Amino acid sequence: MNAQTPIDMLKLGQSDQNSPEQKASEWVDAKRYLWVLSPAVPAIGIGALLIYRVAPKKMRALTWIGPILIHVVIPMIDRIIGEDKNNPPEAIIKKLENDPYYARVVKAFIPMQYIVLFLGAYLYTRKDTPVADKLGLALSIGAMNGIAINTAHELSHKSNKTDQLLSLLALAPTGYGHFRVEHPYGHHKRVATPEDPASSKMGETFWQFLPRTVIGSFKSAIQIEKTRLARRGKGWWSLENELLQGWAMSAGLYTALIAVFGRKVIPFIAIQAVYGFSLLEVINYVEHYGLLRQKDESGKYERTRPEHSWNSNNVVTNLFLYQLQRHSDHHAHPTRSFQALRHFEGTPQLPSGYASMLLPAYIPSIWFKMMDKRVAKHYNGDLSKANILPEKREALMKQYNAENLEVAEKVEA
Repeated sequence: MNAQTPIDMLKLGQSDQNSPEQKASEWVDAKRYLWVLSPAVPAIGIGALLIYRVAPKKMRALTWIGPILIHVVIPMIDRIIGEDKNNPPEAIIKKLENDPYYARVVKAFIPMQYIVLFLGAYLYTRKDTPVADKLGLALSIGAMNGIAINTAHELSHKSNKTDQLLSLLALAPTGYGHFRVEHPYGHHKRVATPEDPASSKMGETFWQFLPRTVIGSFKSAIQIEKTRLARRGKGWWSLENELLQGWAMSAGLYTALIAVFGRKVIPFIAIQAVYGFSLLEVINYVEHYGLLRQKDESGKYERTRPEHSWNSNNVVTNLFLYQLQRHSDHHAHPTRSFQALRHFEGTPQLPSGYASMLLPAYIPSIWFKMMDKRVAKHYNGDLSKANILPEKREALMKQYNAENLEVAEKVEA
């Protein structure tokens, strides 16, 4: 029997494993050993930067390995491989959740994340490193640490204190420790509402959303932690304050970098941190754009349902991001591990995977053209049900009412 290539394994994952006649005992995770693609990202970065160190003049492009992977390589392979809509049988979920292999895959990212961080800082601070290479190095390390936030996300939903501390450790390079508090206890409570700083509004550009979500999420985390500590009879300056724990990790890491490489590493620290957390926020921008939970007669928001998240089944991005694109199931079951997340039929679907949506999200004219009609179609032209930027409401409701939407669809057809 011929050995299977990674492409064969991906296509096996797309085969009809979930036919009604199949028994749960026969089901296997065809992507089991492909999940290592996520922790492979910093490993690839380490290899690329070591090659650059040996031949810096010939291999300058390798300093840009991070942006190249995120914006070029992953979207390209995503398009070639396509989608995977298969779900694990319900009877197998508990077994998947209890398999320690998957937790080890997630945690394997962190040590390599720190190795590539210090390697990048070393190369950045060398006297003979050109300015363009310095920028590439900072952005590449920022990309690695941005993907690390997804590792932190997976760990942040666990009840185990060690996992929560590892989540803070993965967030330390970007200085985004407050995500560990705000995301599970703030975003998951307010998702797809105007009150949520991490849910973008129809008509809102990413550049409007970015300061709103950064500032709003930071304030939300502080309020959540103050309330939690008060319930326990603790003050702000408590050792149990998770925000202080996370910020202390960042401060300690930055101090260590400056102690080892000098003050010339400070621009590197700043650039990689900003680019890293901006990758998280552009994903936040994509995930719930324009979607709104409706209120009942009492004025209370309905429960979060699958239709309140944009989803994608592009298999390669899902492998790199621990199936974050199966976002509806994540919000329905926040503590469910990535390997057990399911696809829901009828949920809002993105035109492509998250990686392919990043560049369009940066360019408002392209983003609006790509996504506004999808929001309108999801609500059958009734945008009174959408989460719209107030100053754009009248224009968008007029542009995408049911009649105009039907005409536009006929023209496209």
